[in-house]
Amino acid sequence: MYYESFGQMKKMLGQLDTWLEKAAAHAQAKSFDPDVFVTLRLAPDQFAFARQIQLTCDTAKLAASRLTGKDAPAQADTEKTLDELRARVRATIAYLDGFSEEDFAAASTRSVTQPRWEGKTMSGADYFRQHAQPNFFFHLTHVYALLRHNGVSVGKRDYLGPLTFQSA
Repeated sequence: MYYESFGQMKKMLGQLDTWLEKAAAHAQAKSFDPDVFVTLRLAPDQFAFARQIQLTCDTAKLAASRLTGKDAPAQADTEKTLDELRARVRATIAYLDGFSEEDFAAASTRSVTQPRWEGKTMSGADYFRQHAQPNFFFHLTHVYALLRHNGVSVGKRDYLGPLTFQSA
């Protein structure tokens, strides 16, 4: 289950990379600096575009790390351009590519914590279902919404990406 779920996260990160490519093309077509996207927000009290991408990537990366016990690479959160954000997305995909199904064998029963939980823990299963997955899609969807709101031509098919249809 976890391995397949992280496969979906990798797919969605790939879609995110495609959205960023479309954002750069949109900026070029409209003759504005594509890095203007980096500071956009949906609301004044929400994280900016760049931070939404950083958190999307960190959620996937840290969830895999916490569920397997493997160290995650540190990233400085200093991206200021679309190209730097795309590199962050690709680095996260590459990190997730390093996991096998066996790495997640004990994930459900692993005890998971993080500093802001103030000494509290969750089982790996609860952490993944209640925190990691929703958090990943929350931040990912904010990126999508910011792009749509600012005129980038992305739609539901861009969000979903390729589907694995079978012949009837």
